[in-house]
Amino acid sequence: MNKDIQFQIECITVELAEMLMQEYKWDMQKCLDQIYGSRLYEKINEPNCKLYYQGTVYLFDYLQREIETGKLQ
Repeated sequence: MNKDIQFQIECITVELAEMLMQEYKWDMQKCLDQIYGSRLYEKINEPNCKLYYQGTVYLFDYLQREIETGKLQ
């Protein structure tokens, strides 16, 4: 994975963590644990999926559903 894509993924991760903090009132560590442990994060890191090109709000919707249902839909 090239540095530009990795940077995009890192920016998405920070934004998702901030959104989780606002939505669930969790601390940063819990938010990052949720993100890094999610199936969505695995998919974001798969170059062929190209999810790193999607907007953070779009990805947050998937992350939120995964947290609430236990599966990526």
